[in-house]
Amino acid sequence: MSGSHLDWPFFEARHRARAQALDKWCEEQSWAHGQAGDDLDASCREFALRLGEAGFLKVAVSQPYGEDARPDARSLCLMRETLARHEPLADFVYAMQALGSAPVSLFGTPAQKEEMLGGVAQGRKIAAFALSEKEAGSDVAAMAMRAEPCKGGYVLNGAKAWISNAGVADFYVVFARTGEGKRGVSAFIVSAETPGFEVSERTPVMAAHPLGSLRFKDCRVPPDSMLGEPGDGLRIALGTLDLCRSTVAAAALGMARRAYAEALQRARSRQLFGGALADLQLTQAALADMATAIDASALLVYRAAWLRDSGQPRITREGSMAKLFATEQAQKVIDRAVQLFGGEGVRAGSVVERLYREIRALRIYEGASEIQQLLIARHDLRREGAERGGAKAP
Repeated sequence: MSGSHLDWPFFEARHRARAQALDKWCEEQSWAHGQAGDDLDASCREFALRLGEAGFLKVAVSQPYGEDARPDARSLCLMRETLARHEPLADFVYAMQALGSAPVSLFGTPAQKEEMLGGVAQGRKIAAFALSEKEAGSDVAAMAMRAEPCKGGYVLNGAKAWISNAGVADFYVVFARTGEGKRGVSAFIVSAETPGFEVSERTPVMAAHPLGSLRFKDCRVPPDSMLGEPGDGLRIALGTLDLCRSTVAAAALGMARRAYAEALQRARSRQLFGGALADLQLTQAALADMATAIDASALLVYRAAWLRDSGQPRITREGSMAKLFATEQAQKVIDRAVQLFGGEGVRAGSVVERLYREIRALRIYEGASEIQQLLIARHDLRREGAERGGAKAP
């Protein structure tokens, strides 16, 4: 595996073995994929099946369907870093299997886990996480979708936007209002075949990902579709994001590593002004900055994951720092790689050009960089206020 960070004390032998096995498997794969429409959907399903058959999706779910009692943050980060370095769409598929099923792994009943997690681990059930709305992305409290009690369960009405795996997923973890305030949000498992549910549109985006909007009109779900208790939805959403946020940073790290590897090769082979591009001091300075940003990102990513696995109940501050820094720095590393490639760097289909398109969304989804800044600052303001016995953060 690229880099020597597997030797860091954050990892146990099982983490190293998983990462090395996935890296070897990725080297053996053909990564041709669709770019739009049905071809893209078929590619996502194919990648899920491949990952499931190879056993790597077992890391994304809890026992007895997975390999760990609970999803292991370090393993998830290593899986995403490795996949993103080889094939960003495969990383996207893995990420959505983990994110979409994490609420079930973390908060589901034994019956819910039995129904959903085995299929996710095999790559035969595709999962999705439906939290965002057009007016409630970063501001979850503005959620408008409702779930009203009815005879035999709940009836859902409303819409969701910017949902990954829209139209591909077999089930969606959907968040809706069952009351007011922070305790007024609940979570439901909704099958894609449920009457009253539809994908209202697909959203074209700069990198080939299945993204779209969902509509619920008198969509009835049974009472056992609810995760946790009424009002647990915000706790479930934040608990899931707390686990998965550092994995977004890991994916950015993987893309940055690939861009840096491509840049090193380019610098050695490109002849310029009678010598190699690598001989120029400006090139060496750029490479040094890229390498430093990558190692600093990795330290933040795996610190957050290690803290989670060591029993710290919440890693909001550490996970936000990892996501903020790693995604922002990966954007800079990839941009610099494009610059070192010159005209070849903006050729459609080149590795660095694709990475340039792929990285941009990671600075937005699962909490934009600006939201991570707010979370970090508010956490420290609350802690400082508590220590002094002063006022809470805004």
